[in-house]
Amino acid sequence: MSIRDHLTGIGHVGIPTNDLEGTIAYYEKLGFECEGIYPNGDDRCTFLHLNNLVLEVWTMAEPAGVTGAINHFAIDVTDIDQAFAEAEKLGLNFVEGSVQHIDTFHENGIRYFNVLGPNHETIEFCQVL
Repeated sequence: MSIRDHLTGIGHVGIPTNDLEGTIAYYEKLGFECEGIYPNGDDRCTFLHLNNLVLEVWTMAEPAGVTGAINHFAIDVTDIDQAFAEAEKLGLNFVEGSVQHIDTFHENGIRYFNVLGPNHETIEFCQVL
């Protein structure tokens, strides 16, 4: 038996912030649901849910650029062009400004776009082809 036999998937992605309410509002625009706000010592923490993706967001005084801060996380989409159009309507902060593609990923490639979240984290919207 190996450790893999005990793993079931991602539990959550952790994102530090200095603006918890602003971060909650941003992710709620994307369809995430806030589980609640919990005390965490002198700080506060929330869990934001979207289908099987959970974000743990907690307050800290200087989160940007700290060691261990995430680079990006990806959200699977069924129609990248429609997702891009909806993201434009929301006025999201696009990294590249258009849908990108990588033909060498997976069996038939991927199409994706990236936006910057409220804590400068990159959020990738990805359709595996």
